Amino acid sequence: MPAQLTTQRRRLALPSSRRTRGPRAAVLATAFVALLAPALSACGGDTTAAGGGATLKWTSSYFPAHWDPVVGGSGAQFRELALTYASLTRTDETGKAVPDLARSWEYNERGDEITFHLRPGLKFSDGQPVDAAAVKAAIERAQKQKNSALFGDLTSIKSVDAEGLNAVLHLTQVDYQIPQLLGERVLQIASPRAAKNPAKLDQNPVGAGPFTVTQLIPGTKAVLRKNPEYWDAKNIHIDNVELTSAPDASTVVSGLQTGVYNFADLDPSQASAAKKAGLDVFVQPGFNASNLSLNINKAPFDNDKVVDAVRHAINRQEFVDKLTFGYGEVTDQPFPKGYVAYDPKSEADYPYDPAKSKQLLSEAGYKAGDIKLDLVIPADDPQAEIIQSQLAKVGITVTIKVDKNWATPFFAKNLKFSLYGTTGRDSAAQTLTAHFGPNGPLNLSSPYQPAGFEAAIAKVRQTPLDAPDYAKVLQAATRAGLKSKALVFTYSQPNLIAKSKAISDLPKNPAHIDWTGVTISSGN
Repeated sequence: MPAQLTTQRRRLALPSSRRTRGPRAAVLATAFVALLAPALSACGGDTTAAGGGATLKWTSSYFPAHWDPVVGGSGAQFRELALTYASLTRTDETGKAVPDLARSWEYNERGDEITFHLRPGLKFSDGQPVDAAAVKAAIERAQKQKNSALFGDLTSIKSVDAEGLNAVLHLTQVDYQIPQLLGERVLQIASPRAAKNPAKLDQNPVGAGPFTVTQLIPGTKAVLRKNPEYWDAKNIHIDNVELTSAPDASTVVSGLQTGVYNFADLDPSQASAAKKAGLDVFVQPGFNASNLSLNINKAPFDNDKVVDAVRHAINRQEFVDKLTFGYGEVTDQPFPKGYVAYDPKSEADYPYDPAKSKQLLSEAGYKAGDIKLDLVIPADDPQAEIIQSQLAKVGITVTIKVDKNWATPFFAKNLKFSLYGTTGRDSAAQTLTAHFGPNGPLNLSSPYQPAGFEAAIAKVRQTPLDAPDYAKVLQAATRAGLKSKALVFTYSQPNLIAKSKAISDLPKNPAHIDWTGVTISSGN
Protein backbone atom coordinates (compact mmCIF):
# COMPACT_ATOMS: atom_id res chain seq x y z
CA MET A 1 0.00 0.00 0.00
CA PRO A 2 6.38 12.61 4.20
CA ALA A 3 8.31 14.75 6.60
CA GLN A 4 10.64 17.56 5.67
CA LEU A 5 11.24 18.75 2.14
CA THR A 6 14.91 17.86 2.21
CA THR A 7 14.71 14.56 4.04
CA GLN A 8 12.30 11.69 4.09
CA ARG A 9 9.46 11.21 1.65
CA ARG A 10 6.82 8.60 2.35
CA ARG A 11 4.82 7.44 -0.65
CA LEU A 12 1.11 7.09 -0.15
CA ALA A 13 0.27 3.76 -1.63
CA LEU A 14 -2.23 1.81 0.39
CA PRO A 15 -0.96 2.72 3.86
CA SER A 16 1.32 0.30 5.65
CA SER A 17 1.79 0.23 9.40
CA ARG A 18 5.02 2.18 9.11
CA ARG A 19 3.46 5.02 7.17
CA THR A 20 0.51 5.43 9.52
CA ARG A 21 2.47 5.51 12.76
CA GLY A 22 3.18 8.75 14.56
CA PRO A 23 6.74 10.14 14.58
CA ARG A 24 7.42 9.07 18.17
CA ALA A 25 6.22 5.54 17.52
CA ALA A 26 8.42 5.32 14.43
CA VAL A 27 11.48 6.45 16.40
CA LEU A 28 10.81 3.93 19.18
CA ALA A 29 10.25 1.16 16.65
CA THR A 30 13.49 2.04 14.89
CA ALA A 31 15.39 1.88 18.15
CA PHE A 32 13.73 -1.44 18.97
CA VAL A 33 14.80 -2.91 15.62
CA ALA A 34 18.35 -1.70 16.09
CA LEU A 35 18.56 -3.34 19.53
CA LEU A 36 16.77 -6.49 18.49
CA ALA A 37 18.57 -7.29 15.25
CA PRO A 38 21.94 -8.30 16.78
CA ALA A 39 20.18 -10.51 19.30
CA LEU A 40 18.21 -12.25 16.58
CA SER A 41 21.31 -12.73 14.48
CA ALA A 42 23.02 -14.39 17.43
CA CYS A 43 20.27 -16.96 17.87
CA GLY A 44 20.60 -20.45 16.43
CA GLY A 45 18.29 -22.62 14.38
CA ASP A 46 16.03 -21.43 11.60
CA THR A 47 16.02 -17.81 12.72
CA THR A 48 19.47 -17.02 11.36
CA ALA A 49 21.79 -17.59 8.48
CA ALA A 50 24.33 -19.18 10.85
CA GLY A 51 24.39 -22.29 8.70
CA GLY A 52 26.01 -20.36 5.87
CA GLY A 53 24.83 -19.60 2.39
CA ALA A 54 23.93 -16.42 0.55
CA THR A 55 21.90 -14.16 2.81
CA LEU A 56 19.79 -11.23 1.68
CA LYS A 57 19.53 -8.61 4.42
CA TRP A 58 16.71 -6.41 3.20
CA THR A 59 15.42 -3.44 5.16
CA SER A 60 12.12 -2.20 3.79
CA SER A 61 9.99 0.89 4.25
CA TYR A 62 7.05 -1.31 3.29
CA PHE A 63 7.41 -4.10 5.83
CA PRO A 64 4.05 -5.88 5.59
CA ALA A 65 1.43 -4.85 8.09
CA HIS A 66 -0.37 -8.06 7.09
CA TRP A 67 1.00 -11.33 5.75
CA ASP A 68 -2.37 -12.54 4.56
CA PRO A 69 -2.14 -11.56 0.86
CA VAL A 70 -5.89 -10.99 0.63
CA VAL A 71 -5.48 -8.22 3.21
CA GLY A 72 -1.99 -6.93 2.46
CA GLY A 73 -1.43 -7.68 -1.22
CA SER A 74 -3.02 -4.52 -2.58
CA GLY A 75 -0.46 -2.04 -1.28
CA ALA A 76 3.23 -1.48 -1.98
CA GLN A 77 4.13 -4.35 0.37
CA PHE A 78 3.17 -6.89 -2.31
CA ARG A 79 6.88 -6.98 -3.24
CA GLU A 80 7.77 -8.30 0.19
CA LEU A 81 4.86 -10.74 0.26
CA ALA A 82 6.12 -12.14 -3.07
CA LEU A 83 9.04 -13.64 -1.14
CA THR A 84 6.71 -16.31 0.23
CA TYR A 85 3.70 -16.28 -2.11
CA ALA A 86 3.59 -17.11 -5.82
CA SER A 87 0.85 -16.21 -8.28
CA LEU A 88 -0.70 -17.59 -11.44
CA THR A 89 1.35 -15.19 -13.55
CA ARG A 90 4.14 -12.70 -13.08
CA THR A 91 5.48 -9.76 -15.03
CA ASP A 92 8.55 -9.78 -17.26
CA GLU A 93 10.83 -6.85 -18.10
CA THR A 94 8.45 -5.67 -20.81
CA GLY A 95 5.50 -5.59 -18.38
CA LYS A 96 3.94 -8.63 -20.06
CA ALA A 97 2.26 -11.45 -18.11
CA VAL A 98 4.32 -14.65 -18.22
CA PRO A 99 3.87 -18.06 -16.54
CA ASP A 100 4.36 -18.53 -12.82
CA LEU A 101 2.29 -21.19 -11.01
CA ALA A 102 0.31 -21.47 -14.23
CA ARG A 103 2.41 -22.80 -17.11
CA SER A 104 -0.10 -21.61 -19.73
CA TRP A 105 -3.63 -20.31 -20.30
CA GLU A 106 -6.14 -19.73 -23.06
CA TYR A 107 -9.44 -17.91 -23.62
CA ASN A 108 -12.55 -19.29 -25.24
CA GLU A 109 -13.69 -17.78 -28.53
CA ARG A 110 -15.97 -15.20 -26.89
CA GLY A 111 -13.32 -13.99 -24.45
CA ASP A 112 -15.57 -14.48 -21.41
CA GLU A 113 -13.84 -17.62 -20.10
CA ILE A 114 -10.17 -18.31 -19.42
CA THR A 115 -8.52 -21.56 -18.37
CA PHE A 116 -5.24 -21.57 -16.45
CA HIS A 117 -3.17 -24.77 -16.59
CA LEU A 118 -1.08 -25.20 -13.44
CA ARG A 119 2.33 -26.81 -13.29
CA PRO A 120 2.17 -30.42 -12.05
CA GLY A 121 3.61 -31.61 -8.75
CA LEU A 122 3.73 -28.26 -6.94
CA LYS A 123 3.12 -27.95 -3.19
CA PHE A 124 2.61 -25.19 -0.66
CA SER A 125 5.11 -25.05 2.18
CA ASP A 126 2.64 -26.96 4.40
CA GLY A 127 2.61 -29.85 1.92
CA GLN A 128 -0.80 -29.10 0.41
CA PRO A 129 -1.06 -29.40 -3.38
CA VAL A 130 -1.01 -26.33 -5.63
CA ASP A 131 -3.97 -27.18 -7.84
CA ALA A 132 -7.06 -25.64 -9.37
CA ALA A 133 -8.96 -26.08 -6.11
CA ALA A 134 -6.37 -23.83 -4.43
CA VAL A 135 -6.85 -21.20 -7.14
CA LYS A 136 -10.62 -21.35 -6.75
CA ALA A 137 -10.31 -20.99 -2.96
CA ALA A 138 -7.93 -18.03 -3.30
CA ILE A 139 -10.20 -16.15 -5.70
CA GLU A 140 -13.36 -16.79 -3.70
CA ARG A 141 -11.66 -15.75 -0.46
CA ALA A 142 -10.38 -12.55 -2.07
CA GLN A 143 -13.92 -11.81 -3.26
CA LYS A 144 -15.74 -12.61 -0.01
CA GLN A 145 -13.46 -12.13 3.00
CA LYS A 146 -14.69 -9.09 4.93
CA ASN A 147 -11.28 -7.42 5.20
CA SER A 148 -10.18 -8.23 1.65
CA ALA A 149 -8.37 -5.43 -0.15
CA LEU A 150 -8.72 -7.26 -3.46
CA PHE A 151 -12.45 -7.75 -3.99
CA GLY A 152 -12.73 -4.64 -6.17
CA ASP A 153 -10.05 -5.99 -8.51
CA LEU A 154 -11.92 -9.21 -9.20
CA THR A 155 -15.32 -8.01 -10.43
CA SER A 156 -14.79 -9.58 -13.85
CA ILE A 157 -14.71 -13.07 -12.32
CA LYS A 158 -18.17 -14.63 -11.91
CA SER A 159 -17.16 -18.15 -10.83
CA VAL A 160 -14.33 -20.67 -10.93
CA ASP A 161 -14.44 -24.36 -11.80
CA ALA A 162 -11.61 -26.51 -10.45
CA GLU A 163 -10.72 -29.44 -12.67
CA GLY A 164 -7.50 -31.01 -11.36
CA LEU A 165 -4.73 -28.70 -12.54
CA ASN A 166 -7.08 -26.65 -14.73
CA ALA A 167 -8.78 -23.60 -13.22
CA VAL A 168 -11.62 -22.37 -15.43
CA LEU A 169 -12.61 -18.76 -14.76
CA HIS A 170 -16.06 -17.76 -15.96
CA LEU A 171 -16.19 -14.00 -16.46
CA THR A 172 -18.94 -11.44 -16.06
CA GLN A 173 -17.75 -9.73 -19.24
CA VAL A 174 -15.23 -10.14 -22.01
CA ASP A 175 -11.96 -9.30 -20.29
CA TYR A 176 -8.55 -9.95 -21.83
CA GLN A 177 -6.84 -8.24 -18.89
CA ILE A 178 -7.12 -11.29 -16.60
CA PRO A 179 -3.59 -12.76 -17.11
CA GLN A 180 -2.15 -9.29 -16.55
CA LEU A 181 -4.32 -8.78 -13.48
CA LEU A 182 -3.79 -12.08 -11.64
CA GLY A 183 -0.09 -11.61 -11.08
CA GLU A 184 2.16 -11.00 -8.12
CA ARG A 185 0.00 -8.24 -6.71
CA VAL A 186 -3.68 -9.08 -7.02
CA LEU A 187 -3.65 -12.85 -6.52
CA GLN A 188 -0.79 -14.16 -4.40
CA ILE A 189 -2.02 -17.64 -3.53
CA ALA A 190 -1.97 -19.05 0.00
CA SER A 191 -2.48 -22.64 1.05
CA PRO A 192 -6.26 -23.23 1.32
CA ARG A 193 -5.75 -25.22 4.52
CA ALA A 194 -3.81 -22.39 6.17
CA ALA A 195 -6.22 -19.77 4.81
CA LYS A 196 -9.17 -21.39 6.59
CA ASN A 197 -7.94 -19.35 9.55
CA PRO A 198 -7.01 -15.96 8.01
CA ALA A 199 -5.90 -14.51 11.36
CA LYS A 200 -3.46 -17.37 11.84
CA LEU A 201 -2.26 -17.07 8.24
CA ASP A 202 -1.54 -13.39 8.93
CA GLN A 203 0.98 -14.51 11.56
CA ASN A 204 2.20 -17.69 9.85
CA PRO A 205 2.30 -17.21 6.06
CA VAL A 206 2.01 -20.36 3.95
CA GLY A 207 2.58 -19.98 0.23
CA ALA A 208 4.34 -21.62 -2.72
CA GLY A 209 6.84 -18.85 -3.42
CA PRO A 210 10.64 -18.88 -3.56
CA PHE A 211 11.06 -18.62 0.24
CA THR A 212 9.31 -19.83 3.38
CA VAL A 213 8.95 -17.84 6.60
CA THR A 214 10.68 -19.45 9.57
CA GLN A 215 10.24 -16.61 12.04
CA LEU A 216 7.99 -13.55 12.08
CA ILE A 217 7.99 -10.66 14.52
CA PRO A 218 4.96 -8.59 13.39
CA GLY A 219 5.88 -5.16 12.12
CA THR A 220 9.57 -5.69 12.82
CA LYS A 221 11.34 -8.65 11.27
CA ALA A 222 10.83 -11.79 9.19
CA VAL A 223 13.37 -14.55 8.64
CA LEU A 224 12.98 -16.75 5.57
CA ARG A 225 14.85 -19.59 3.89
CA LYS A 226 14.89 -20.87 0.34
CA ASN A 227 11.92 -23.06 -0.59
CA PRO A 228 13.30 -26.16 -2.34
CA GLU A 229 9.78 -26.99 -3.57
CA TYR A 230 9.41 -23.70 -5.48
CA TRP A 231 8.82 -24.43 -9.16
CA ASP A 232 11.85 -22.38 -10.25
CA ALA A 233 14.09 -23.16 -7.25
CA LYS A 234 17.05 -23.91 -9.52
CA ASN A 235 17.19 -20.21 -10.44
CA ILE A 236 16.91 -18.94 -6.87
CA HIS A 237 20.48 -18.55 -5.60
CA ILE A 238 19.69 -16.87 -2.27
CA ASP A 239 19.58 -19.23 0.71
CA ASN A 240 18.32 -16.98 3.48
CA VAL A 241 16.45 -13.69 3.81
CA GLU A 242 16.36 -11.34 6.79
CA LEU A 243 13.65 -8.76 6.17
CA THR A 244 13.40 -5.86 8.62
CA SER A 245 11.33 -2.72 8.92
CA ALA A 246 13.45 0.18 7.72
CA PRO A 247 14.76 2.83 10.10
CA ASP A 248 14.77 6.52 9.30
CA ALA A 249 15.84 7.17 5.70
CA SER A 250 18.90 9.11 6.81
CA THR A 251 20.40 6.03 8.51
CA VAL A 252 19.87 3.50 5.73
CA VAL A 253 23.11 4.28 3.89
CA SER A 254 25.23 3.84 7.02
CA GLY A 255 23.46 0.54 7.71
CA LEU A 256 24.37 -0.64 4.22
CA GLN A 257 27.96 0.50 4.63
CA THR A 258 28.41 -1.40 7.89
CA GLY A 259 26.75 -4.56 6.59
CA VAL A 260 23.70 -4.43 8.82
CA TYR A 261 21.78 -4.58 5.52
CA ASN A 262 22.82 -5.34 1.96
CA PHE A 263 19.57 -4.28 0.23
CA ALA A 264 17.22 -1.38 0.96
CA ASP A 265 14.60 0.78 -0.69
CA LEU A 266 16.05 4.24 -0.87
CA ASP A 267 14.65 7.72 -0.42
CA PRO A 268 15.72 9.97 -3.33
CA SER A 269 17.32 12.36 -0.86
CA GLN A 270 19.82 9.64 0.04
CA ALA A 271 20.73 8.49 -3.48
CA SER A 272 23.78 10.73 -3.80
CA ALA A 273 25.13 9.61 -0.42
CA ALA A 274 24.60 5.97 -1.40
CA LYS A 275 26.59 6.40 -4.60
CA LYS A 276 29.41 8.20 -2.76
CA ALA A 277 29.50 5.30 -0.30
CA GLY A 278 30.22 2.92 -3.18
CA LEU A 279 26.80 1.29 -3.16
CA ASP A 280 24.81 0.32 -6.23
CA VAL A 281 21.73 2.50 -6.74
CA PHE A 282 19.27 0.43 -8.71
CA VAL A 283 16.57 2.38 -10.54
CA GLN A 284 13.57 0.07 -10.79
CA PRO A 285 10.95 1.02 -13.37
CA GLY A 286 7.52 1.52 -11.88
CA PHE A 287 4.06 2.94 -12.36
CA ASN A 288 4.17 5.38 -9.45
CA ALA A 289 2.18 8.61 -9.66
CA SER A 290 1.08 11.12 -7.02
CA ASN A 291 -2.09 13.18 -7.01
CA LEU A 292 -4.43 15.53 -5.23
CA SER A 293 -7.79 13.92 -4.49
CA LEU A 294 -10.89 16.12 -4.66
CA ASN A 295 -14.43 15.26 -3.60
CA ILE A 296 -16.76 16.90 -6.11
CA ASN A 297 -19.73 15.88 -3.98
CA LYS A 298 -18.73 18.52 -1.45
CA ALA A 299 -18.40 22.31 -1.80
CA PRO A 300 -16.45 24.07 -3.18
CA PHE A 301 -15.43 21.26 -5.56
CA ASP A 302 -19.02 20.84 -6.71
CA ASN A 303 -18.25 23.91 -8.82
CA ASP A 304 -16.36 22.97 -12.01
CA LYS A 305 -14.63 26.34 -12.15
CA VAL A 306 -13.11 25.79 -8.71
CA VAL A 307 -11.81 22.39 -9.77
CA ASP A 308 -10.26 23.86 -12.90
CA ALA A 309 -8.79 26.69 -10.82
CA VAL A 310 -7.01 24.13 -8.64
CA ARG A 311 -5.76 22.33 -11.73
CA HIS A 312 -4.19 25.49 -13.13
CA ALA A 313 -2.74 26.46 -9.72
CA ILE A 314 -0.54 23.36 -9.53
CA ASN A 315 3.08 23.70 -10.59
CA ARG A 316 4.13 20.10 -11.11
CA GLN A 317 7.75 20.94 -11.73
CA GLU A 318 8.11 22.19 -8.15
CA PHE A 319 7.27 18.70 -6.85
CA VAL A 320 9.92 17.19 -9.09
CA ASP A 321 12.55 19.74 -8.14
CA LYS A 322 12.00 19.54 -4.38
CA LEU A 323 11.14 15.89 -3.84
CA THR A 324 12.78 13.64 -6.42
CA PHE A 325 16.44 14.75 -6.47
CA GLY A 326 16.68 14.25 -10.21
CA TYR A 327 14.85 10.91 -10.37
CA GLY A 328 11.32 12.08 -11.11
CA GLU A 329 9.30 13.82 -13.76
CA VAL A 330 6.03 15.67 -14.01
CA THR A 331 2.92 13.73 -14.93
CA ASP A 332 -0.69 14.72 -15.37
CA GLN A 333 -1.81 11.09 -15.55
CA PRO A 334 -1.78 7.99 -13.31
CA PHE A 335 1.14 6.67 -15.36
CA PRO A 336 4.68 7.82 -16.08
CA LYS A 337 5.55 9.03 -19.56
CA GLY A 338 6.53 6.26 -21.93
CA TYR A 339 4.17 3.68 -20.42
CA VAL A 340 1.76 2.12 -22.93
CA ALA A 341 -1.29 3.62 -21.17
CA TYR A 342 0.12 7.17 -21.08
CA ASP A 343 -1.92 9.35 -23.43
CA PRO A 344 0.20 11.97 -25.27
CA LYS A 345 -2.97 13.71 -26.49
CA SER A 346 -3.90 14.61 -22.89
CA GLU A 347 -0.51 15.98 -21.98
CA ALA A 348 -0.62 19.50 -20.56
CA ASP A 349 -4.40 19.83 -20.77
CA TYR A 350 -4.22 21.96 -17.61
CA PRO A 351 -0.86 23.77 -17.61
CA TYR A 352 0.35 25.82 -14.67
CA ASP A 353 -1.34 29.20 -15.02
CA PRO A 354 -2.01 31.02 -11.70
CA ALA A 355 -3.53 34.01 -13.49
CA LYS A 356 -6.12 31.78 -15.13
CA SER A 357 -6.71 30.08 -11.78
CA LYS A 358 -7.54 33.42 -10.15
CA GLN A 359 -9.83 34.31 -13.04
CA LEU A 360 -11.75 31.04 -12.70
CA LEU A 361 -12.18 31.56 -8.97
CA SER A 362 -13.54 35.04 -9.64
CA GLU A 363 -15.95 33.66 -12.23
CA ALA A 364 -17.09 31.11 -9.66
CA GLY A 365 -17.91 33.98 -7.27
CA TYR A 366 -14.96 33.64 -4.88
CA LYS A 367 -12.61 36.38 -3.72
CA ALA A 368 -9.11 35.75 -2.41
CA GLY A 369 -9.38 34.14 1.01
CA ASP A 370 -12.98 33.00 0.61
CA ILE A 371 -12.09 29.35 0.12
CA LYS A 372 -10.61 27.63 3.15
CA LEU A 373 -9.75 23.94 2.85
CA ASP A 374 -8.53 21.24 5.21
CA LEU A 375 -6.01 18.99 3.51
CA VAL A 376 -6.27 15.72 5.46
CA ILE A 377 -3.31 13.33 5.24
CA PRO A 378 -2.11 10.29 7.26
CA ALA A 379 1.35 11.66 8.14
CA ASP A 380 3.54 14.70 7.62
CA ASP A 381 4.20 15.02 3.90
CA PRO A 382 6.26 17.61 2.02
CA GLN A 383 3.77 17.39 -0.86
CA ALA A 384 1.17 18.96 1.42
CA GLU A 385 3.40 21.95 2.11
CA ILE A 386 3.96 22.49 -1.61
CA ILE A 387 0.22 22.35 -2.29
CA GLN A 388 -0.48 24.71 0.59
CA SER A 389 2.00 27.22 -0.82
CA GLN A 390 0.82 26.94 -4.44
CA LEU A 391 -2.87 27.34 -3.61
CA ALA A 392 -2.12 30.28 -1.32
CA LYS A 393 -0.72 32.11 -4.37
CA VAL A 394 -4.16 32.02 -6.03
CA GLY A 395 -6.10 32.94 -2.89
CA ILE A 396 -7.07 29.51 -1.49
CA THR A 397 -6.18 28.92 2.17
CA VAL A 398 -5.14 25.36 3.01
CA THR A 399 -4.77 23.99 6.53
CA ILE A 400 -2.83 20.72 6.75
CA LYS A 401 -4.38 18.22 9.14
CA VAL A 402 -2.65 14.94 9.98
CA ASP A 403 -5.02 12.11 10.86
CA LYS A 404 -3.38 8.73 11.49
CA ASN A 405 -6.79 7.15 10.92
CA TRP A 406 -7.05 8.91 7.56
CA ALA A 407 -7.74 5.69 5.66
CA THR A 408 -11.18 5.23 7.20
CA PRO A 409 -12.71 8.52 6.01
CA PHE A 410 -10.75 8.44 2.75
CA PHE A 411 -12.05 5.06 1.63
CA ALA A 412 -15.49 5.90 2.98
CA LYS A 413 -15.35 8.96 0.65
CA ASN A 414 -16.00 11.33 3.55
CA LEU A 415 -12.98 13.58 3.03
CA LYS A 416 -13.15 16.69 0.91
CA PHE A 417 -9.48 17.14 0.00
CA SER A 418 -6.51 14.80 0.39
CA LEU A 419 -3.35 13.40 -1.18
CA TYR A 420 -2.74 10.00 -2.66
CA GLY A 421 -0.15 8.13 -4.66
CA THR A 422 -0.37 4.90 -6.60
CA THR A 423 2.18 2.20 -7.27
CA GLY A 424 -0.05 1.15 -10.18
CA ARG A 425 -1.32 -2.27 -11.23
CA ASP A 426 0.11 -4.67 -13.77
CA SER A 427 -3.22 -4.32 -15.56
CA ALA A 428 -3.46 -0.75 -16.84
CA ALA A 429 -7.24 -1.14 -17.02
CA GLN A 430 -7.33 -1.87 -13.30
CA THR A 431 -5.26 1.23 -12.56
CA LEU A 432 -7.76 3.29 -14.56
CA THR A 433 -10.85 1.85 -12.88
CA ALA A 434 -9.26 2.26 -9.44
CA HIS A 435 -8.89 5.99 -10.11
CA PHE A 436 -11.85 6.85 -12.32
CA GLY A 437 -14.46 4.11 -11.93
CA PRO A 438 -17.64 4.64 -9.87
CA ASN A 439 -16.42 2.18 -7.23
CA GLY A 440 -12.74 2.95 -7.58
CA PRO A 441 -10.96 2.95 -4.20
CA LEU A 442 -8.84 5.93 -5.29
CA ASN A 443 -11.84 7.90 -6.53
CA LEU A 444 -12.71 10.21 -3.64
CA SER A 445 -15.79 11.38 -5.56
CA SER A 446 -17.52 7.99 -5.86
CA PRO A 447 -19.96 7.12 -7.34
CA TYR A 448 -19.06 9.81 -9.86
CA GLN A 449 -17.25 8.81 -13.04
CA PRO A 450 -16.51 10.94 -16.09
CA ALA A 451 -18.83 10.63 -19.08
CA GLY A 452 -17.60 8.10 -21.61
CA PHE A 453 -15.22 6.31 -19.26
CA GLU A 454 -17.35 3.20 -18.74
CA ALA A 455 -17.61 2.54 -22.47
CA ALA A 456 -13.92 3.27 -23.03
CA ILE A 457 -12.74 0.86 -20.32
CA ALA A 458 -15.13 -1.83 -21.56
CA LYS A 459 -13.49 -1.56 -24.98
CA VAL A 460 -10.07 -2.02 -23.35
CA ARG A 461 -11.22 -5.24 -21.69
CA GLN A 462 -12.61 -6.47 -25.01
CA THR A 463 -9.33 -5.88 -26.82
CA PRO A 464 -6.66 -8.63 -26.67
CA LEU A 465 -3.36 -7.34 -25.34
CA ASP A 466 -1.57 -8.39 -28.51
CA ALA A 467 -4.09 -6.68 -30.82
CA PRO A 468 -2.50 -4.07 -33.13
CA ASP A 469 -4.80 -1.32 -31.82
CA TYR A 470 -4.48 -2.20 -28.10
CA ALA A 471 -2.30 0.81 -27.23
CA LYS A 472 -4.64 3.17 -29.09
CA VAL A 473 -7.71 1.76 -27.31
CA LEU A 474 -5.98 1.90 -23.92
CA GLN A 475 -4.85 5.48 -24.36
CA ALA A 476 -8.37 6.47 -25.35
CA ALA A 477 -9.58 5.07 -22.03
CA THR A 478 -6.92 7.07 -20.19
CA ARG A 479 -8.10 10.16 -22.07
CA ALA A 480 -11.70 9.49 -21.03
CA GLY A 481 -10.66 8.95 -17.41
CA LEU A 482 -8.73 12.20 -17.30
CA LYS A 483 -11.98 14.08 -17.85
CA SER A 484 -12.58 13.27 -14.19
CA LYS A 485 -12.64 16.27 -11.90
CA ALA A 486 -11.75 14.16 -8.87
CA LEU A 487 -7.98 13.94 -9.34
CA VAL A 488 -5.09 16.25 -10.16
CA PHE A 489 -1.87 14.34 -10.88
CA THR A 490 1.46 15.90 -10.06
CA TYR A 491 4.62 13.83 -10.53
CA SER A 492 6.04 10.34 -10.98
CA GLN A 493 9.31 8.70 -10.03
CA PRO A 494 10.76 5.19 -10.23
CA ASN A 495 11.53 3.02 -7.24
CA LEU A 496 15.07 3.41 -5.95
CA ILE A 497 17.02 0.55 -4.38
CA ALA A 498 20.44 0.73 -2.77
CA LYS A 499 22.36 -2.51 -2.55
CA SER A 500 25.75 -3.91 -1.80
CA LYS A 501 27.89 -4.61 -4.85
CA ALA A 502 27.94 -8.21 -3.65
CA ILE A 503 24.36 -8.54 -4.92
CA SER A 504 24.11 -8.96 -8.67
CA ASP A 505 21.82 -6.90 -10.86
CA LEU A 506 18.09 -7.57 -10.55
CA PRO A 507 15.70 -8.05 -13.46
CA LYS A 508 14.10 -4.71 -14.34
CA ASN A 509 10.53 -5.91 -14.05
CA PRO A 510 8.29 -2.84 -13.74
CA ALA A 511 7.14 -2.32 -10.14
CA HIS A 512 8.27 -5.80 -9.05
CA ILE A 513 11.34 -7.12 -7.28
CA ASP A 514 12.29 -10.43 -8.90
CA TRP A 515 14.95 -12.61 -7.29
CA THR A 516 15.25 -15.01 -10.23
CA GLY A 517 18.92 -15.44 -11.14
CA VAL A 518 20.14 -12.96 -8.50
CA THR A 519 23.34 -13.97 -6.72
CA ILE A 520 25.13 -12.75 -3.60
CA SER A 521 28.87 -13.15 -3.62
CA SER A 522 30.91 -14.05 -0.54
CA GLY A 523 31.82 -11.25 1.81
CA ASN A 524 28.38 -9.63 1.64
